[in-house]
Amino acid sequence: MDFSIDNDLKNLRARVREFVEQEIIPLETRPECLDETRNIAPPALAAVREKVKQAGLWAPQMPRDRGGLGLDMVGMAVLYEEMNRALFGPICFNCAAPDDGTMLALNKVLPESQKERWLQPIVDGRVQSAFAMTEPMPGSGSDPRMMLTRAERRGDKWVVHGRKWLITGAGEAKHIILIARTSDDPRRGLSAFLFHADSPGWRIVRRIGVMGPEDHGGHCELEFDGLEIPNEDLLLREGDGLKFTQIRLGPARLTHCMRWTGMAKRALEIAADFVSERRSYAMGLHEHEGVQWLLGDAAMHIEMGRLLTMRACWLIDHGERARKEVSMAKVVVSEALHHAVDTAIQLCGGKGYTTDLPLEWMYRYARVARLGDGASEVHKMVLARHVLEERKEFWTWH
Repeated sequence: MDFSIDNDLKNLRARVREFVEQEIIPLETRPECLDETRNIAPPALAAVREKVKQAGLWAPQMPRDRGGLGLDMVGMAVLYEEMNRALFGPICFNCAAPDDGTMLALNKVLPESQKERWLQPIVDGRVQSAFAMTEPMPGSGSDPRMMLTRAERRGDKWVVHGRKWLITGAGEAKHIILIARTSDDPRRGLSAFLFHADSPGWRIVRRIGVMGPEDHGGHCELEFDGLEIPNEDLLLREGDGLKFTQIRLGPARLTHCMRWTGMAKRALEIAADFVSERRSYAMGLHEHEGVQWLLGDAAMHIEMGRLLTMRACWLIDHGERARKEVSMAKVVVSEALHHAVDTAIQLCGGKGYTTDLPLEWMYRYARVARLGDGASEVHKMVLARHVLEERKEFWTWH
């Protein structure tokens, strides 16, 4: 495993870093650029996205013939980390969840004949997407075997009944992926579908209030009452729903990690600036041993997360599934993010608790990292299964 990057990627990273510093971070303190939930307002987002396209930095995860930069996972990790030093960085480059994971999955599984219809509008930034899998109790969460939403085959169509919730972006999404039960087979009972938001037979029950900053389109509860989906919009084959979720969620978890390391680094940058300027008890705050311990500990955890993320990326780029490596990265980086932001708030004192700094925004955002795309405890269960199955081979070098 070689963690060096070539000159082309170094240059791309430098360009993304400069763009983030000059064009995106300044938006965080401009009230006219923020919506009522303190997300980037649509007019400001549209303007900066156009600048990203003009700079040739748009959609680095997508193939060049789709308008992207055609980067592999390692290249994405390098750039995504730089993007998320800004609160709104990823969405400005069209690298934010859920669209990012949706594009990666659809590019992999859709036949070329359907990519222009379903994938390209998301790549171009003309529509948003959503991934409808999670259900309210007693339906499926981390365990997809509990799926209650059903799709019944009727001729050349599937008719859907059921309920989903906490579906990110559903309030604005036009292209929606749905996971539903199509049989009671324990392994092949789920299937994946695509449908357009204008289709009748479903509705948004409510936009659920959340602790963290809002996404465009919110986090919604959905009801399906007779939605009809043509069989041609079945993803992969009937019964491949679980397979599709693994294709969709594995890389998506890893792209979360790529972004979170950037946000964690920004939090420590803010803290380092503050303690370097602030004086306490006749000395600079940064000179206090206790402050140095806090900074050093947080930096160490961020670096552990970066290395785990990059290792998983390298394995995927070399044809491995890297399931346990992705789980390790997801746990460590999500916890490192929360630890870094919490440390930064502590070091910045009262100012860290105010909206004068973006740390309180990051803190509310960071809490969901240990829940979304699989709670930390679920990923630790995955790792435990690997340990029990592989024993000493768990630590094999690839």
